[in-house]
Amino acid sequence: MKQVLNDSDRAGLETRIRQTETETGVQIVMSVIGKSDNYPELPWKAFACGASAAGTALFLYGIAFPAWETRSTFLAAVTVLLGTAILMALLALLAPGFARLFLSRERMETETHQYAGSLFLSHELFKSEERRGVLIMVSRFERHVVILPDKGVSERLKPGSLENIISGMKEHLRKKEIKSAMEAGLALLVNALSPSAKPGGEHNELPDEFILEEGV
Repeated sequence: MKQVLNDSDRAGLETRIRQTETETGVQIVMSVIGKSDNYPELPWKAFACGASAAGTALFLYGIAFPAWETRSTFLAAVTVLLGTAILMALLALLAPGFARLFLSRERMETETHQYAGSLFLSHELFKSEERRGVLIMVSRFERHVVILPDKGVSERLKPGSLENIISGMKEHLRKKEIKSAMEAGLALLVNALSPSAKPGGEHNELPDEFILEEGV
């Protein structure tokens, strides 16, 4: 994975995680992944969109400038149609920003939550004392944040707290500021839990280092 945090940034954030754990009494694991799913349908959606757009343009051109149809004009029309469709499919494969145009919000949310759930289980965040683990995951391709609190944490959060934290993080993610997004998430988590703060003491049950993965 392309480096998203240098050593200094990671060390600073790991220190901030420990401070947040001490202030709130929760156990925090943060993760940055490349992509939550392969989304094999996106190039095909781009192909279909390109073919449809080119077909519509050729149809309108034929109405505006009627002419005798010949073998050459037919082959030219087919070339334009297929060429546009293939070009858009290739762009969907090579340009993440273009591919995201064909990704529905429902599909994106489903895949990012599934990936976050698998991280939560594979790293055994549920084993923390009093079920007080929380995962904060950023998926870069989808530009989406998922926060999964265990039972002991979710009971302390007011309705809408997670949405507020995610919204604050996304302001920085839009500028591709991963470190600032993580710092904002930790600060907002402290604010959300402060009314029911339970100092965490010195016992650290989960690793403070980041989970960095390419994803699917």
